[in-house]
Amino acid sequence: MTSLHNRHINPLILKDLTGDNWRLADYVKRGGYSALRRILEEKIAPEQIIADLKASGLRGRGGAGFPTGLKWSFMPRQFPGQKYLVCNTDEGEPGTFKDRDIIRYNPHALIEGMAIGAYAMGITVGYNYIHGEIFQEYLRFEEALEEARAAGFLGDRILGSDFSFQLHAHHGYGAYICGEETALLESLEGKKGQPRFKPPFPASFGLYGKPTTINNTETFSAVPFILNIGAENYAALGKPNNGGTKIFSISGDVERPGNYEVPLGTPFAKLMELAGGMRGGKKIKAVIPGGSSAPVIRGEIMMETDLDYDSIAKAGSMLGSGAVIVMDETRCMVKALERLSYFYYEESCGQCTPCREGTGWMYRMIHRIEHGEGRQSDLDMLNSIADNIQGRTICALGDAAAMPVRAFIKQFREEFEYHVEHKHCLVPVSAY
Repeated sequence: MTSLHNRHINPLILKDLTGDNWRLADYVKRGGYSALRRILEEKIAPEQIIADLKASGLRGRGGAGFPTGLKWSFMPRQFPGQKYLVCNTDEGEPGTFKDRDIIRYNPHALIEGMAIGAYAMGITVGYNYIHGEIFQEYLRFEEALEEARAAGFLGDRILGSDFSFQLHAHHGYGAYICGEETALLESLEGKKGQPRFKPPFPASFGLYGKPTTINNTETFSAVPFILNIGAENYAALGKPNNGGTKIFSISGDVERPGNYEVPLGTPFAKLMELAGGMRGGKKIKAVIPGGSSAPVIRGEIMMETDLDYDSIAKAGSMLGSGAVIVMDETRCMVKALERLSYFYYEESCGQCTPCREGTGWMYRMIHRIEHGEGRQSDLDMLNSIADNIQGRTICALGDAAAMPVRAFIKQFREEFEYHVEHKHCLVPVSAY
């Protein structure tokens, strides 16, 4: 697989993996569990670990980009009852496929990162919620858990210390909505996966009503490497406010789609070079830089943009989960938006009226435009519907459905207008 080739720039999580060296013995040879062992042997203060994470600049790799060390500091360490640690491996965003590679090729990095997090926050029980459509990876993670338990890296009195941590895998049901952290908690409790109102936030009222910290797979997996190489060195791999490396899942019209781990701040043009450039030598037309919910950017603008939270925000989109979808000149933007809007229409949990009704309206209108039955008033109506969804739902799925609609119409309005006026696509049918 492309992600395993030695063409990364300063890779950490995906370094030197072959698909056959994922087991505990292989991970230990690469220095695995040395950070956890050092923490327990030297009895490093939990406050020091959290301070190191803050200094590293690590931000949540699941999409929100919230500072990890700050999130860990919210956990009330002196809470007298049970607390929980949860990993969000419910990777269902179209274009995103990095987390499944981590648990497929380097599951012990995730286990060690979660164990360190549990130690830092005084937690004794954790769960990894794994997307329902990646069952082989779920089975592999279960194998890795058994190895870690047998070797004393999980369970009671880990490595002879006073620290105990029980970690379990939980197989999801393939619902995109369960990637939202509170819907994930509801599902983990055996309920229908629907988002909760916030506040209260999971840090005070999470799994089973107890304090809970939730992080993404890539976030936890980066923790052992940060502690091994030092917070300042990790931060220096990236740029200010964007510390460390990031795994980018690039797909679409490129020669070598796959996962590439590069420092934050790397030019998008360099990522394209690593991915072999545009497939067939065609011209780049559009890029969705952070998973399907991120606003689309015109290709020429993206080619001048760096891959970090701030630069992509300045370009008008979001880094998100790092799922980069590349479209060439043969792609119809109306057809692309139709496919995306259908996904959000199907995946809405139905709890909030604006999302439940609005996603269906948007899909049907875009479908109408794509099939030559659109009206000029539809474009303004689509923007109006998107405005009435965004910011008016319990969770961010409404925003995720609305933002692509607004961005596609803004960036490629001429193509939508051509569809309406001429009743067919601006791109020749023979091209795609």
